Amino acid sequence: MLDLYPRYFMAIFIFIFSLLLFVFTIGYHLESSIKINNLNITKISHEQRYQHYLYFSRSERLLYREKAREMFQFGYDNYMKYAFPQDELDPIHCRGRGPDIERPENYNINDVLGEFSLTLIDSLDTLAVMGNVSEFQQAVKLVIDHVRFDRNSTIQVFEATIRVLGALLSAHLLIIDPLQPFGNLTIEDYDNELLDLAHDLASRLLPAFENTPQGLPYPRVNLMTGLVDGSRNDTSTAGAGSLSLEFSILSRLVGDPVYEQVARRAVNSLWDKRNNVTGLLGSVIDVNSGEWLGQLSGLGAGIDSFFEYLLKNYILFGDEADLRMFDDAYRSVTQYMRRGRVNCMDEEGIHPIFVNVNMHTGQLATTWIDALQASFSAVQVLRGDIDEAICLHALYYSIWRKFGVLPERFNWQIKMPDVLFYPLRPEFIESTYFLYQATKNPFYLHVGRDILDNLNTYTKVECGFATVHDVRDKTLEDRMESFFLSETCKYLFLLFDEDNYLNQHGANHYIFTTEAHIIPLMAKLRRKIWDLNEMTSYVENTNDKQTYTHEHELINVNRDLIKVEKNIISIKKKRANQTSCQSRPISHRHQLPLSANLLYQVDEMVGVITSQP
Repeated sequence: MLDLYPRYFMAIFIFIFSLLLFVFTIGYHLESSIKINNLNITKISHEQRYQHYLYFSRSERLLYREKAREMFQFGYDNYMKYAFPQDELDPIHCRGRGPDIERPENYNINDVLGEFSLTLIDSLDTLAVMGNVSEFQQAVKLVIDHVRFDRNSTIQVFEATIRVLGALLSAHLLIIDPLQPFGNLTIEDYDNELLDLAHDLASRLLPAFENTPQGLPYPRVNLMTGLVDGSRNDTSTAGAGSLSLEFSILSRLVGDPVYEQVARRAVNSLWDKRNNVTGLLGSVIDVNSGEWLGQLSGLGAGIDSFFEYLLKNYILFGDEADLRMFDDAYRSVTQYMRRGRVNCMDEEGIHPIFVNVNMHTGQLATTWIDALQASFSAVQVLRGDIDEAICLHALYYSIWRKFGVLPERFNWQIKMPDVLFYPLRPEFIESTYFLYQATKNPFYLHVGRDILDNLNTYTKVECGFATVHDVRDKTLEDRMESFFLSETCKYLFLLFDEDNYLNQHGANHYIFTTEAHIIPLMAKLRRKIWDLNEMTSYVENTNDKQTYTHEHELINVNRDLIKVEKNIISIKKKRANQTSCQSRPISHRHQLPLSANLLYQVDEMVGVITSQP
């Protein structure tokens, strides 16, 4: 009898063990099944979340083209009704705005407003691009009859150059263009008056360059008296180094090399002062000593258009030194500012971001990015770096969606804005437009629709569109800067106007200035009757800085052969393996530019999404 107990307990033990093993096995498989199903559900929900971006109907595109036109016309008509001949419109109180005479130190206003009907001038080529021939002709006549630059106004050289000088040159070239692709923009008895005004303005800006030991311009001049006693001597890299496009165009149109010479000398001076190790430039420099006062290096405010104009100078004028400088600058930016996974289309690792760094060490300097950096995707498109442009743009789109507009600075570490206002800036929509032209992906039409709808929802007021004071609560400021009409509305309209000449043929024949003024790629602008030797110094003498001899390929936004006036420019796709253009076949137009998982990852990174669905 006693022998039965061990057998009995053994049988019970085996039974319990088998039961536990069975339960564990069933539980394991059930848990695995649940995990797999959850992953599938997550994947499906990600795809569903972004599925609507895959299609944008022709009727909707035409509808939003007209909405963009109405947006511009509403702002422009109210400026003409309530503000002209003053510089800007206060859209909330329906009145004009000029310089702050009582507070000369109010640079936010006085740097831009000079009592020269700024908004009218800045809007000229937007009227042309939209096909509003009669209004363009009327606006030109108003400029000719009313605008004079002999004003006791102290303005910023950079702002006057990109907004006013660039607009006058663009409108002049549109008027004399024998092709007249935007309608008959010719003006009866036109005698180069806009070019004369541009020449006069540039001559009044020249004192900024006089007697500067470093060849760098002072940031401000008085249009009547020249350099003001006690002028500040700190200027930004963009402010000193982004004058060359407009100044060189003027020189080549009037046959006077001085404007191109001073602007090119400033570019060279900045380039020679970059760090020997990193190749990076700072953001603020002393025009007298040449010392860097701001050692932060980034892609945003203070430096953004410097990189842009190195590349665009090459496209317009064909100087190889500009291209070599851009290549070297782009390499330094990628090496020291870019963080995240190597291939931005991979699903492993952190989504790429370009951060602000110390120009001397390349070490992280801040945890914010600013709204001006959003334009760098457009520069990447011009370079042919499409995948990288897509990834950078996706980051800014998520920030836009988080707040409904784009804060001036966004802290990516705490996922909140550092600077709260949004002054109707164009940089994000500019990159949206360029990426749509490069990819024809309807995703970017949806982005444009979101932008346009939000501008109408949050910024439209009684007489125009107002600056957002705080992106969190959408409180407003009573200001509509001129770039809203010259850039933001223009890029929105062109995004939806598929049949516009600029979209059908213009990629081979026009370039946008940093203020979105259109300039034709023409033989006249590639010829000079004098010999400029400044730029050769970079090729022949690099001051012991490392140089690179790789062949670079420029891909325009349509990825075609660029041909300008009897093959003056002929840049073929010889090294497509160096860019990502070839990696985006036509079939990708029917796919998301980034996978649904990557778009979701960016939304989580910015804080649009805070938890799993």
